[in-house]
Amino acid sequence: QVQLVESGGGLVQPGGSLRLSCAASGIIFSINAMGWYRQAPGKERELVARITGGSSTNYADSVKGRFTISRDNAKNTVYLQMNSLKAEETAVYYCNANIESFKSAEYWGQGTQVTVSS
Repeated sequence: QVQLVESGGGLVQPGGSLRLSCAASGIIFSINAMGWYRQAPGKERELVARITGGSSTNYADSVKGRFTISRDNAKNTVYLQMNSLKAEETAVYYCNANIESFKSAEYWGQGTQVTVSS
């Protein structure tokens, strides 16, 4: 029973900021990596940012310099700080994690809506 729960989505104006959180709960032995993906209307889901064991990070080219991914290992939580948001970044943002439980598996949250509009 591993579950990912996202929070922090909402409505912001272009140029604004938002911070997303994703907490993993359940029977967890370790978390190998966590990341954020997004899916805009009519488009495929795409990687936004990911953080691995050892705190190695990678970002989509479109968000480099504006978004920052971080994690709190004690809380099994990953964050995505999003600055200078653009209207085209309106999407459902999904948390993803590779978690060691009784088996290693990929898990997805149910998503949180981010709307960038004036």
